[in-house]
Amino acid sequence: MKRLTRAAASAVLACSLALSAGTAAASPEGAGPAAQTRTAVPTTPLALPAPTGPHPVGSTVLPLVDRTRTDPWVPTADGRRLMVTLHYPAARPGGGPRAPYATREEARRLAEGIGATPAMPADVVAATRTHSRSDVRPAPGRRPLVLLSPGFSVSRWTLTHLAEDLASRGYVVASVDHAYESYGITLPGGETLGCVACVALDEQGVPGSVVTSTRAADMRFVLDRLTGPRPVWRHARVIDTRRIGMAGHSIGGASAATAMVADRRIDAGVNMDGAFWEKLPAEGLRGRPFLMLGTHDQVHLPGGEDTTWDRTWPALDGWKRWLTIAGSAHSTYSDFPLIERHFGLPVPEIAPERAVSLTRAYVAAFFDRHLRGAPDGLLAGPSPDHPEVHFHNP
Repeated sequence: MKRLTRAAASAVLACSLALSAGTAAASPEGAGPAAQTRTAVPTTPLALPAPTGPHPVGSTVLPLVDRTRTDPWVPTADGRRLMVTLHYPAARPGGGPRAPYATREEARRLAEGIGATPAMPADVVAATRTHSRSDVRPAPGRRPLVLLSPGFSVSRWTLTHLAEDLASRGYVVASVDHAYESYGITLPGGETLGCVACVALDEQGVPGSVVTSTRAADMRFVLDRLTGPRPVWRHARVIDTRRIGMAGHSIGGASAATAMVADRRIDAGVNMDGAFWEKLPAEGLRGRPFLMLGTHDQVHLPGGEDTTWDRTWPALDGWKRWLTIAGSAHSTYSDFPLIERHFGLPVPEIAPERAVSLTRAYVAAFFDRHLRGAPDGLLAGPSPDHPEVHFHNP
């Protein structure tokens, strides 16, 4: 499968496959896996950092099919397929098998897609240790819902550390895989869907706005199936339908803004280092809050290469913040720095554990503020405890 070309990577900016060995040399993320000579490959799986909230975490996987829509990438498919992982506060610790991280085929295709084979053995990546238990009973109470959308070409499990942490803090989190937009998404029957959209964007000139508008429709369907009259999850009663947010990494972050325009049920949004593919309408987000969290470099500083952040900022008409993290790279806001370091691959300047801590802290502070009514806290301004985080108001 062909990765995005260097020219496409420059145009896509943060939405590109910045982790690809074929493009990393041309992007701010630095040298790719192919640039490093390996002498040994770890056989012990990575353990994700433990969640920081007070709740144990449960997890369940929901396969969904929207047969009212034609899939834009494969029109002959039987509807639009989505794979959703729910993380949620569990009633008690333990009580069920540890939730899997990824399937072996998903991990194999990802390593192949980013040019990291055999540096990242599929069985070792797939065995990454999570901190959630499969299909355990949720804790009582009504919980805010946060939707998560991954970067282009990668799967929902690349945001697991953030999903588990939000769940431990009391949120229900729905991480969504969008069919044919990832190197590999394994369906319940064992079939693994490839990244048809990668070829469409790279070779056929399809704009990224097709991705963001499609994901907005995906999220509308997920909300319908989680909060409608016949919810697909038997514990859906714990979801507070009046408190819904969305966050995403890369093009998933851009999709958060598009989804908020399309669906008034989404009360707050976070874009983690993604270029905006669509302009906001004249009415902006109708007063709803939005956080832009990105790299502190020539891309996402005010006046940077990604001009879509400067264009979007004045159109955000509600509470808003523009934050950048010094030493971060495009991969910082996902699980990738942890994975890369574990397998001896190049990592961003900021330490993976610090990247995890900052991402968790500021995303949680945003949703606590806007879905729970908490004070601004970390979002009030620069903090001496977090000197890497810079506030901008262009």
